[in-house]
Amino acid sequence: MKKHPNDIFENLFVLEMANNHWGDVDRGLSIIRAFGEVVRKHNVKAALKLQFRDVHNFVHPKFVCDDERYIKKTLQTGMSLDQFRILSSAIVDEGCIPMATPFDETSVDWCVDLGYQLIKVASSDINDRPLLEKIASTGKPVIVSSGGASEEEIDNVIAFFDQKNIPICINHCVSIYPSEDDQLELNQIDYLMRRFPSKVIGFSTHEYTDWSSSLLISYAKGARSWERHIDIDDGTTAVSQYCSLPMQIDEWFSAFKTAKKMCGSSSLVRRSIGKQEIKYLDNLVRGVYAKTDIPEGLRVTEGNFDKFFTFAIPLQQGQLSCREEIFGAVIEHNLAAGSEVSVADIQNIQELPEVDPVKIYNRGREVLSTCDPGIINDISQKSGQLGTCKLHLDKS
Repeated sequence: MKKHPNDIFENLFVLEMANNHWGDVDRGLSIIRAFGEVVRKHNVKAALKLQFRDVHNFVHPKFVCDDERYIKKTLQTGMSLDQFRILSSAIVDEGCIPMATPFDETSVDWCVDLGYQLIKVASSDINDRPLLEKIASTGKPVIVSSGGASEEEIDNVIAFFDQKNIPICINHCVSIYPSEDDQLELNQIDYLMRRFPSKVIGFSTHEYTDWSSSLLISYAKGARSWERHIDIDDGTTAVSQYCSLPMQIDEWFSAFKTAKKMCGSSSLVRRSIGKQEIKYLDNLVRGVYAKTDIPEGLRVTEGNFDKFFTFAIPLQQGQLSCREEIFGAVIEHNLAAGSEVSVADIQNIQELPEVDPVKIYNRGREVLSTCDPGIINDISQKSGQLGTCKLHLDKS
C-alpha cells in the first residue's frame, strides 16, 4: 500500500534537545540515551531534534563579545558536523528519528549530509525566504512552527512548500518560554485544522506545570504531532523551566495513550457498536406481550393492535419488540393473556420485512422459552433465516 506524504508526521513526537548538550558530546549522548529509554518503553514514534548553526558565520564578528543571551549561548554551544554525526548515530541506535532545525544555509547542507528524513523550520524563520528556499531544495518533508506568525505569513509558507510538492506539517506554537496555561491558545489547533484541512496539525508547547492536560485536549482537537524541549538534570547545569525531564516525558507519552484510547475510532465514519453495548440496550427495549387472550389465526393490524397487545419490559430472547413493525402478522396458535409474543408465535414470519429472527433470538433476557422446538424448526424452514434458539433459564 502506497504511503501518504503526511504519514511521516502522524503521531510523531519531536523531542527538542536544542543546545542543551552545551557543546559537550558526552552530555548530548546522555540526553539521547535517557530519552531513548522512555521512547522504547512507550513504543511511540519519536524524533530527537538538534539545532544546527554555522556558528562562526551565524554571529557577526562585531558581536562575538556581546552579552545578549542568544548570541552567548550560540557561541558557547557550537558543535562541528562530525560531533553532530556522533549524536545522530546515537539517536538512531536508540530507535529514534534524527532531525534538526537548521538556522542557516550551511546547516541545511548538514541535514542532507547526515541523511535526515525531516527538517524543522523555527517560528523565527517562517518568512526567512533564502533559508526556506535552501530547505525546499532538499525536497525533504518539513515541520513549521507558527509562533508569532500572522495569518498571511502562515498562508504564505504553506503555499510556498505546496508549490514545490513538499509535505508540510504546521505546528500551533506560542513562542513564550515558559508558557502559562492561559497562554497556550489551544483553540488555534481548530483554526489551523479548518484553514488547512489536508495538513497534519501539530502542537509545540513550552508549558511547565502539566504534562497531560494539553496533550489530552490537543489530541481530541485533532493535533497529531507534538513537540517539547528536553533536558536532563545531572546536577551540573540548570534545567530551563520549559524543558521536560525523562520522567515528565514518560507522563506525556502516557497521556497520549490515554487520549488515543478515549477518542477511539475514526471521526469520519460511524463507530462499530460492540456486543456489550448492544446487549445492554437490548435489555432496556420493551417487548410485545399479549394484553388479552389471542386466538389462533388473528391477523395483526394497526386497528386491533392496541386491543390485543401491549409493550412492556423485560424483553426476552426471541420476543418481538417495539422496534419491529408486525402489522400483517398472523398468530400461529392461541396465546394466553400476559404471555410474551415471540417469533415462533408468528405463522408468516417470512412476510414481515422488518423482522430478523436471528437478531431477535440473540437479544434480550435468557429465559425459559415458550417456543416448541418443532415450531422453531418449522419457522426456520419457512424463513430460511432462523438460527439455533437457546433454551435455558436466566440465572441472574
